[in-house]
Amino acid sequence: MSSLFDTRDEAQLLPAMRQARQAIGRGDLVVLPTDTVYGVAADAFNARAVQALLDAKGRGRQSPPPVLVAGVTTLRALVAEVPEPVERLVEAFWPGGLTIVLPAQPSLSWDLGETRGTVAVRMPDHRLALELLEDTGPLAVSSANLTGQAAAVRAIDARDMLGDSVAVYLDGGPSSRGIASTIIDATSLVGAAEEPLVRVLREGAIDLSALRGVLGDLLEPDPERTGARAPSVAEDPPA
Repeated sequence: MSSLFDTRDEAQLLPAMRQARQAIGRGDLVVLPTDTVYGVAADAFNARAVQALLDAKGRGRQSPPPVLVAGVTTLRALVAEVPEPVERLVEAFWPGGLTIVLPAQPSLSWDLGETRGTVAVRMPDHRLALELLEDTGPLAVSSANLTGQAAAVRAIDARDMLGDSVAVYLDGGPSSRGIASTIIDATSLVGAAEEPLVRVLREGAIDLSALRGVLGDLLEPDPERTGARAPSVAEDPPA
């Protein structure tokens, strides 16, 4: 049976974080607040846990989850290369609502699904999420909802949809923004692409004008928006 903790209550915060860490460690799922929407999280390096996340949401392996990290150091460990334009994006928008798709580090032993060699990475701007990430390492995290339903902006909404498939629910109050992250595909900046451009896969918390202010002409002139996605980004919004 799952547990729900109100992390705004100091008396519940420490046991909540302890149980969340333990749940991740044994391969169970945790729902946590982020700066965008609530997310459902699993150990990114535990294939069974990642599959449990997909099963809980009703998704297949063709829709692998993004990965949340605690900082740029972890990003560098997960991707094959961090191009200079991505460095600028990270400096401008992390922690925050920008998910960046890059080629994954080929030496990593993990199985997020059918990623086609890519990984979508974000550093959330939420104290509780960052604290948990510092303790657990990278987490596969997708929006805390059943596929096809609205992303949860309250922990209770997530519990109503996901029930006992999640071991621990961390309630941090209503999401402050309730807007999913912007997703960009920066894979063409790695390697020898004829025309390296950053493609916007979905507009969200970071608007196009802000992205263009950092990237200039590297941002594609006519971004694909509705229905587009990178190989490692699912139709459900990442947290």
